[in-house]
Amino acid sequence: MGKSQALYVKAKKIIPGGTQLLSKRPELFSLGVWPAYYQKAKGAEVLDLDGNKYVDMSIGGIGANVLGYADPDVNKAVKQAIDDGSSSSLNCAEEVELAQVLCRIHPWAEQARFARCGGEAMAVAVRIARALTRRDTVAICGYHGWHDWYLAANLGTENALGEHLLTGLSPTGVPKALKGTTQVFRYNDLESLERLVSQHKDSLAAIIMEPIRNVYPQTGFLEGVCKLARKNRSVLIFDEVSSGFRMNAGGAHLILNAEPDIAVFSKAMGNGYPIAAIIGRKKVMEAAQSSFISSTMWTERIGPVAALATIRKFQIKNVAKHLMNAGKRVQEGWAQAAEKAGLKIKISGIYPLSHFAFDDADQPIMKAYFIQEMLKEGYLASNLFYSMFAHTDKQVEGYLIAAEKIFKEMSELLARKKLSSALKGQPASSGFKRLT
Repeated sequence: MGKSQALYVKAKKIIPGGTQLLSKRPELFSLGVWPAYYQKAKGAEVLDLDGNKYVDMSIGGIGANVLGYADPDVNKAVKQAIDDGSSSSLNCAEEVELAQVLCRIHPWAEQARFARCGGEAMAVAVRIARALTRRDTVAICGYHGWHDWYLAANLGTENALGEHLLTGLSPTGVPKALKGTTQVFRYNDLESLERLVSQHKDSLAAIIMEPIRNVYPQTGFLEGVCKLARKNRSVLIFDEVSSGFRMNAGGAHLILNAEPDIAVFSKAMGNGYPIAAIIGRKKVMEAAQSSFISSTMWTERIGPVAALATIRKFQIKNVAKHLMNAGKRVQEGWAQAAEKAGLKIKISGIYPLSHFAFDDADQPIMKAYFIQEMLKEGYLASNLFYSMFAHTDKQVEGYLIAAEKIFKEMSELLARKKLSSALKGQPASSGFKRLT
């Protein structure tokens, strides 16, 4: 057991769940093998507590470090902001500049508010929608954070969020009075949304969705969503926390030709520094003044400065093109490697947020074995690849060569029924129930 694994054992005793973010729990990878902690991260490389250096071809800081770790241009701007004072009794001017930049990138938007993470920014957007419409119910599609308004979808139901978040997620702690306030519809299923709008016409405050995530919208789907929202005077909110600043410099909805009333950004916008934005039409955003939406840490300087530096570099370097190309290359490499090894996998996701899953009953064991052996090859790797600007062609090529090798070994072990015995850690967990 290395220092990282030993520290995680200690962490589970003093931190409920072991980590602050579910997606970074070693159980999701391979407990006992996955290095839970890092001491240094630069570019696309990570150094763990034992001094092992890996090329990170996995989750890229859960999609936050779109440029790469410790990007020199972003860090330079942040260090200057720290030296000049990251907070004071006055407001930072950079938040005004950031609001102007975001509204310029998204011409339909006229105003902006800021927070420091995606979940709380989504809660702000929902509060604004409810304040404007004086309605309570929201219709959601996709993953939107951990707050009460979202988890209320699972109150009194079997598993409403099973296809949107994690199966079996318990809404324990969410007030039972919120039952029925969050209704779920499916992506690319306009009829399911039409039914919800018909059933909750007078109480529907907002329609909330990720404009794109794993699959592209079918022809007419987003247009239909926009029409339903306008007709029912419900606020249309696009959650761009994951999709924003990957396919293009701004929201993915710009490519998809769909305009919401509010769009929410975080993750990639600050390249790992805490920042989130809620942008929208003036007549909608001004409803924020009719409710109490305020926080001390939303006024610090580092977040807006990091966002401005990130957006500037994203535009100058055409980062989106690099992210798309790297993701496309990886998805094609996965498919070729699996075919050569005789393994069945399902590949999904937009290119910058790529996923694959083994189409086999032994999927948790296969995933853990892949992770285990890729670590030996010098790669942090899972069944996800979130591309970063720091990823080089050489790193992508080396990763795919290693993946092809491990796929072949895995296929041979499966044929001999020896895969389980070759596992050093525990099988990968795939559901929330197994982590609590």
